[in-house]
This record gives sequence, C-alpha cells and structure tokens, in this order.
Amino acid sequence: MGWLYVLIAASSELVGVIGLKKYSQKKTVSSGLLYLAGFGGGFAFLYLAFHYLQVSIAYAVWIGIGTAGAVLVNMIFFGESRSAGRIISFLLIVVGVVGLKMVS
Repeated sequence: MGWLYVLIAASSELVGVIGLKKYSQKKTVSSGLLYLAGFGGGFAFLYLAFHYLQVSIAYAVWIGIGTAGAVLVNMIFFGESRSAGRIISFLLIVVGVVGLKMVS
C-alpha cells in the first residue's frame, strides 16, 4: 500500500509542476488551484506512505519520480531543451530510483 501512495504522491506532484508552469506563464485561478492541489495532494499521499515505508526511501523515490517526471513533462509539453546531458541526467535519476526501490 505504501508504494501505491508514493506513486499517487508523485503523480500529484506532476500535476503541481504543470500547474506551477502554467501559473508562471499566466496567473489564473484555475492554474493556481492546479498548482496548489497538485503539491498539496503530493504531500498528503507522501505522508500516508510514511506509515508503510521508511521515510528515507519513500521520500527519495517520491523526489526522484517527481523530478524525472517534471523533466519529461517540460521537455515534451513546454519545449525545454532535449540535450544529451539532460537525457543522461534523467536516466541517472531513473536508475537511482529503481535502485532504491529494489533494495527496500
């Protein structure tokens, strides 16, 4: 159950990242609510995950998924750079998150 909460938290974090990007471009109520609800949901589900998983592992995996997801979303939907260095760094994040999951 804890890993499900971490995945929901990371997904909520991505919603928050999209809301933050949209809010930084145009300050509307809907983008602000998306931003706040996404990050709020992320923290709430991460808190629930702590009841089942070690804080250090759950937090690191949540941050890793959220960071990798934010990079992908911004490269795909918002036109950020797709340089070799960014892609290699993204892959290193994924390898680290998978490694933490495997050892926990």
